[in-house]
Amino acid sequence: MADKEFTLEELKKFDGSNGNPAYVAIEGTVYDVTNVEPWAGGKHHGNTAGNDLTEAIMKSPHKHSVLPKLPVVGKLA
Repeated sequence: MADKEFTLEELKKFDGSNGNPAYVAIEGTVYDVTNVEPWAGGKHHGNTAGNDLTEAIMKSPHKHSVLPKLPVVGKLA
């Protein structure tokens, strides 16, 4: 599934609500945060799954250090 391409519109469906998986895009890569406890319900520190969070991650204390731990599900088209 890492070969899947998501448009921003498609990515919005993966917001972690109503049983949907929670995906976020960062620098063109789409990550699955569904099973990350701080992302329960698709929200984490004011950020919402289903979005491109490239700018938001730069403001986070962990920056890119968490990304290698996340499953890659595709690319942002």
